[in-house]
Amino acid sequence: MITIDNLGFSYGENIVLKDITMRLEDGRIYGLLGENGVGKTTLLTLLSGLKKPKTGKIEIDSQHPFDRKPSLLSEIYYLSDEVAEANMTAMDYARNYGKFWTNFSLGKFVEIMGVLEIHPGQKMNQMSFGQLKKTHVAFALACNTKYLFMDEPTNGLDIPSKAQFRKALMKYTREDSTVLISTHQVRDLENVIDPIIILDKQQVLLNASI
Repeated sequence: MITIDNLGFSYGENIVLKDITMRLEDGRIYGLLGENGVGKTTLLTLLSGLKKPKTGKIEIDSQHPFDRKPSLLSEIYYLSDEVAEANMTAMDYARNYGKFWTNFSLGKFVEIMGVLEIHPGQKMNQMSFGQLKKTHVAFALACNTKYLFMDEPTNGLDIPSKAQFRKALMKYTREDSTVLISTHQVRDLENVIDPIIILDKQQVLLNASI
């Protein structure tokens, strides 16, 4: 369970989030919607413990993400919109970095890569942007975390790849997971996300089941 109470965050004098209060339940795939600049990415980084709230608090299973305790961080995965290249194969990347997540499965990673039609022996710095994005999606799902936060995961994917993403997300996400997906491409995910959260002008405009 994620509990957000009177959360506020600003960059200097620029207030991005103000008095945000909501609950995110286990076993749901939430769509996080809103225009550019309303704080979607900021909210994801706050939930991931990468930023500290200015006011209010976030609790994930009664822990504060910014305390950055390994027991909680191993149950959180944040997939940024900007995915990094690496001078190694996808398989080596998974072997090296999967160790940081307790439930990571290399077999599951290989299986998801098959669904996404990417060869795990391919070097990541030789992939197209779409291939690289799908590799990071496969890694995120293979971490088997209880909390999965994705920022624009379908950006850069062609139409067949978006269908592959939806299939992988529905098949390989844990049943008890809380998934929060920030997106402008609502049509790509309309059959997957429920409930939806709409941020607007520093606050939650809507948090409701479809």
